[in-house]
Formats: sequence, structure tokens, C-alpha cells
Amino acid sequence: MTIRVIGAGFGRTGTASLKAALEALGFDKCYHMTEVFAHPADAKIWRGAALGQPVNWDALFVGYQATVDWPSCTFYRVLMVQYPEAKVILTVRDPEKWYASALQTIYQVRFTFPTTVMRHIIPMLRAVLGMQDVVFWQGTFHGRFADKAYAIEVFNRHNDAVKQFVPPERLLVYEVSQGWEPLCKFLNVPVPADQPFPHVNDAAEFQQRITQRLHLLQRVLGAVLFVIAGLITVGWRMRARTRQAKIGS
Repeated sequence: MTIRVIGAGFGRTGTASLKAALEALGFDKCYHMTEVFAHPADAKIWRGAALGQPVNWDALFVGYQATVDWPSCTFYRVLMVQYPEAKVILTVRDPEKWYASALQTIYQVRFTFPTTVMRHIIPMLRAVLGMQDVVFWQGTFHGRFADKAYAIEVFNRHNDAVKQFVPPERLLVYEVSQGWEPLCKFLNVPVPADQPFPHVNDAAEFQQRITQRLHLLQRVLGAVLFVIAGLITVGWRMRARTRQAKIGS
């Protein structure tokens, strides 16, 4: 098994829908940012790749036939060399809508409480968020994603670079709103009969899912702080009693 499809589009361009579509077409499994959360040890590998360290791509992608979304889209050129038979799909979207979606979802989650607090407590979260910082928040957007004009400029520049670098016969510039036809034609596979194209992970769905997770994190954080406060209180009382005992003696 080897990588047959390389997704070069940024996150929030329909990459979750493309992942579901590719897997439905037999290109499974498909590596997506969600895989890093499921396998947080991968975060160290991606971070190392961004810092120029060698990567055993075949080992990383054992069991996968496709890649989409961050962090892999950042390395589409390297992956094209590693997998010369793989086709490249550039998912695109109206830049204004892309920015609004990314700002309201992945950026908002990354830089809001309790995520910023929990990353210092939960090693898995620290590893994954640290990788994201190195690969795209800093590595791609140079810490300026909140600057809308700059972020959109980076987005457009990336898409133009992909179009210029990838040979036309190897590239599909694709909007998930186009559905099955162009995707199946490009991949030389039949259009699934009686199966609607998957449209998943829109902003509303993302917000609902993340809200649930943030509430869970808040409960965990509350429990952790409660335990810490309890330990501090116990320690303070024991220390006070020890002092009183010394004074009494």
C-alpha cells in the first residue's frame, strides 16, 4: 500500500469532505489532521519535518492511501517526490469564506481559553498544538493569521504555487461543491451509484463539536484545579500544625 492521492489544499477548504469522499472511493485510509489527534506521537514527526529533520514517510503512512489537510498539505512537494505516481488534488474555496471559516473554527479554538491553559497540563494537547504552531500558525502564516489581508495573501500565494509546481496532468483543482464527477474522472474511478457526495465538518458542525469538547476540557480543568487547591490547602494546614507544634514544644 502506498500514497496514491496527495491533498495540497489548506484546511477549511473542504478537506474533511474530501477525506470522506476518497475513502468512499476506495482510497482508504486518508490521512487528515484528525489523525494527529488520534495518534499524537505523529505530532513530533510533523514538527521535525517542518524543522528540516528527515522523515520516514512510508512508516508514517502505513495503512494510508491518501493525504489531505494540514499538516501534510504543507509538504506536498516532498510527498510528490516520495510518491511520484500519486495524483495531487488542490481543494480551493472563495478566499473570504475560507478565512471566515478558519478564523471561526480552528484559529478560535487554538487561541481561546481553556485550550491555552490545558496545553500546559495535557501532554498530548501540548504536542499537537505545538506542532500546529511550527507547521502552519508560525511556519505558514508567520504568526499573522489574525491579519486577514495577510492570511488571504498567503492562502492565494499557496494555491498559485501549487498550480505552477504540479504538472497539469497530475493536478485537479477542485471545489467540493462540484461533487463526484470531476473527482471520479480525475481518479479514473466510477461515480458511486445512489451515494450522495459527503459534505461534512461545516462551520456549524465544527462549532458544535468543539463546543462539546471545550466544555469537557473546562470540566477537566476545573477538576484539576480543585485537586491542586485541595493539595495546597492540606499542605498549608500541615505546615501550620507543624509550626504550632514546634512553638508548643
